[in-house]
Amino acid sequence: MMLAVRLTLVLYLLLPATWVQAQKSRLVVAADGSGDYQTVQQALDAVPDGQTQVTTIFIRKGTYREKLTLAAGKNFVRLLGEDAAATILTYDDYAQKKTPEGKDIGTSGSASFYVRATDFSAENITFANSAGPVGQALAIWVGGDRVRFKNCRFLGNQDTIYTGGRRQYYQDCYIEGTTDYIFGASTAWFENCELYCKKGGSYLTAASTPDTVRYGYVFHQCRLTGDAPPESYFLGRPWRPYARVVFLQCALGSCIKPAGWHNWGKPTNEATAYYAEYASTGPGAAGQRVGWSHQLTKLEAKSYTLDNVFRDWNPTKP
Repeated sequence: MMLAVRLTLVLYLLLPATWVQAQKSRLVVAADGSGDYQTVQQALDAVPDGQTQVTTIFIRKGTYREKLTLAAGKNFVRLLGEDAAATILTYDDYAQKKTPEGKDIGTSGSASFYVRATDFSAENITFANSAGPVGQALAIWVGGDRVRFKNCRFLGNQDTIYTGGRRQYYQDCYIEGTTDYIFGASTAWFENCELYCKKGGSYLTAASTPDTVRYGYVFHQCRLTGDAPPESYFLGRPWRPYARVVFLQCALGSCIKPAGWHNWGKPTNEATAYYAEYASTGPGAAGQRVGWSHQLTKLEAKSYTLDNVFRDWNPTKP
């Protein structure tokens, strides 16, 4: 009898600890102090290293002016904003800003948010760089693998999003910028996104796809809008020779140049870069594209599926 009582007591004492541990899988950030943390960085730092279960960080409405880093190893983090337009993570660094030693911090040093972990996702959040039109100024630097964004906004000018990881998926997002505002080496799929070309820009993408990778950027059923003048934007230019970018069934605004694509001043890139479209519509779809780009057939376009592009990862599943 005494043994049974002792076991019951031990189990009772353990229950609160188990309950507390379970609660750590959901953290709340509120600038007014009503949550678990007042800053986003505090919540990111609280995520255990090497975890294999998802930690959700719910961020209440507000503008959080922080230079943020989700460190490598803090995997399976989900950021959930209370409202996409009113939950804003922003900072104002830019490439030419000086370090204490008097050196430029550079493009990579300008990001407002660094995502270095894998299996990261974000929903209903605005990622911004508020430095203004001062050259390269990243809203977000995305590394790691299996990264997802849904109903998020990315605000900036030049170099808004750096896609530096392996595989990324953007669904129902709004992305704005000027020159090269989506750039990097990742395989990234953009589904039903609005790409807003701002005045003062000239290139939408600057992919640097490795020569060992079959797929670079895929834009599916996206809308290219903006306040830029007519025929002022190229769809892309190759930051590296083997850049790969495809637009599938996208509506192209009048800001897109008839030529469509640029070789970055290097004719040799025309033989290595792969730029293609399928069933583009809108005023930006008209005109004579450069001869080294491709218009896909229906059969060729069918090869662009999430299974083919991402292989063993389905970003539409939890």
